[in-house]
Amino acid sequence: MGSSVSHHVEYARPPPATPPAKPAAPASDAQDSSSADCWSCRLLSGSALFGAGVYVYLLGQRPMKRGLPVQPGSIAQMVVGVCIACFGVVVLADPKKSHQV
Repeated sequence: MGSSVSHHVEYARPPPATPPAKPAAPASDAQDSSSADCWSCRLLSGSALFGAGVYVYLLGQRPMKRGLPVQPGSIAQMVVGVCIACFGVVVLADPKKSHQV
């Protein structure tokens, strides 16, 4: 049949890993502080989210105003609109507190 030959192969070992040096301040803290301090950014993004949420809510409510039967899709659309608007209010109020767990 066939013969099998076993070979002992040695692979070069990588050098031991050294832990990376810690930076003085994490990049996420620097980014969070700049976005929290920028009032125009918070005002623009918060009001845009709030307006988008109101728009989505009103689009979901439109079939009900016309007297059509209520469907689950329009209810879900209204819920999503309220959620978007609430997130806009959170951004306007204080985005730093919204990221803490």
